[in-house]
Order: sequence, then C-alpha cells, then structure tokens
Amino acid sequence: MAACVADDIAAVDAALRNHVHGHTQRLTGIHSDIIPVADYLNGALTGGKRLRALFCLWGARGATGGDLPAGALKTAAAIELFHLAALIHDDVMDHSDQRRGMPTAHRHFADRLITDRLAGDAEAFGQAVAILAGDLCLTWSDDLISEAVHARSPSVRDRTRAVWSTMRDETVAGQFLDILGQTLPSVSTARTRIVLHFKSAKYTVAHPLRLGGALAGASDDLLVAYESLGLVAGEAFQLRDDLLGVVGDPKQTGKPVIDDVREGKRTLLVAVATERARGAQLAEIERSLGNPDLTDDGFHAVCDIFRETGAVDHVERRIDELAAEAMRAVDALPVDGDSRTVLRQLVSRCVWRIS
Repeated sequence: MAACVADDIAAVDAALRNHVHGHTQRLTGIHSDIIPVADYLNGALTGGKRLRALFCLWGARGATGGDLPAGALKTAAAIELFHLAALIHDDVMDHSDQRRGMPTAHRHFADRLITDRLAGDAEAFGQAVAILAGDLCLTWSDDLISEAVHARSPSVRDRTRAVWSTMRDETVAGQFLDILGQTLPSVSTARTRIVLHFKSAKYTVAHPLRLGGALAGASDDLLVAYESLGLVAGEAFQLRDDLLGVVGDPKQTGKPVIDDVREGKRTLLVAVATERARGAQLAEIERSLGNPDLTDDGFHAVCDIFRETGAVDHVERRIDELAAEAMRAVDALPVDGDSRTVLRQLVSRCVWRIS
C-alpha cells in the first residue's frame, strides 16, 4: 500500500508540474520580468503531504472497486492547486513569513524588491505579487477540473462540478469567519467548530473524497458516507494543526509557533483556555492574543496557561475521540479492502502527524 500511495503522489506531482509549466511558459513569453513569478510558482509545487489529492484518488477507487476513473489525476492535482492558492492568500492575511521552512510568497517578493534595490514599499509589493500568484493558482485549478471532467458524461460532469463549486464557496466562507473571529472580543467553542468545519475540515477530507466519488459515479449513499467520514477526520486534522501551531516543533512544522497567537486565531484551544482561565491568567491571554508585538517570553507564558487550564489536554482528548469515530466510519464504508486499508492510513496521517 505504501508503494501505491507513493506512486499516486508522484503521478499527481507530474500532473501539477505539467499543467503549471505550460502556464508559466505563457507568462514568461509575455515579458522576461515575469520569470521570478514563474520560477516561484514552479518551485512552490514541491513539498506538502498531498493528503487532499490522496483522499480524492482513494475516494474514487473506493467507488469503483479499485480502478481510477478518467480525469482522477487531474482532479487530484486541481485540489492541490486550489490548496496552494489558499495557502498563498492565507499567508498574506496572516502576515506569515514562513511556510514549509521557506519564505512565504509575499515575504519572498518583498525581500526581492529590497535585494534588487527597486523603488517602492517592499511589504506592499510583496503582498500584491502574492495576491496575483494566488489568483493564478486558483484559476489554473479551475482549468484543471474543467479538463478532468470534459470528456465525462453530463451527469458525472455536473455532480463533480457541483462538489467543486461548493468546496470553493465553503472554504472562502470559513476563511472569512476565521478573520472575523479575530476581531471579536471572544468566540465560543461552538463558533470555533463552525469555522473549523468550513475553513479546513471539509476541504481537507470531505470534499476531496466526494470529488473522487462523484467523478467515479459513486452512489448517493457512498457520497453521504464520505461526507460523514470527512467531517470527523478533517476536524481532527485541523485540531492537530492548531496544536502544532502553538506547541509544535518549528523545525518539523516549517513555521514559527508564535504566529497563531500574534494573529489572534480563535481556535478551540484558545476558546477552552479563555473559558477556563481566571484572573491573571485571563488577563494574560487577552493581553497576548492578537498582539503583533508579543515577545517570546509572553508567548511562553500563554502556552503555560494553555496547559495549566487543561486546554491542551482537552484538544488532545477531542482528537482521540474524532480519530476513533473516523476509523469506525472507514470500517463502515461499502468499499473494497484495499481502499479501506489506505483510507485508514490516510486518516492516521491526518491525526498523528508532527508537521
């Protein structure tokens, strides 16, 4: 199974490189000044876990009994391009300087302006180029999904496009609610779960599974089962991400742990700690959350409060519950044995990862 998953990743990577290279050649043919943007985008395709692509491919195999339907690799690649667009734009909104251990798009181009001794505001220039780069990835992802379903029957094409359209709308809605949450004095655990579902959980697992299933002509019952599995596995994925974003190892995650607190992200971890904190603890959280000038000492003090209030343990227990529920959901799927085995492995990668 591991070899099969590795082959899937290699095939998706090849589809991505082929598609993006064609577009970047067109860009650089317009003017040589666009070469740095093209180089950045081609380089940004490397790395990443390809979890969304893998859930898509195995959602398709689960529906067919093992075979990949026509267009599956392009659909999986389209999801990864959509994800890259979301990351580039998300890093601009979050003012993040690192992603996967490398400078983010806006940081990269801001630094280039300074290095090349060009005129203007470096930060504004970097953000503008990153927005354009993210827009390119978003439009290219739509091109890919269109190519993937072009030769399929009208019913398969319509079902697949409907899932794709829903994924785009819900992801943007979740992102907006996340940004809005950072402006509010407090956010309930119930609201954090809504944001978690629509910003990340559904588009990490549920929508990729459903895209693969729809492309493969899955029954409505299987698509509903994929949705149920995707919600719990995707929630566990995001909760793990929230923990890693605060108490993880930056050498493993590829980004500073202080960023989420400085940005004021209202995660379940923060919501639980805020609800349980009292007196000086609560004052420390309120003083630190969303403070762009938060020091390392201040950050460590907040992390201590996350642990002292039991918020870290609470999130870990919730992840355990969701992982068990997700495994039960996989076992109940009406799919072949190989698909069930790989889907269990993919759920484990979501839950127990360190980066």
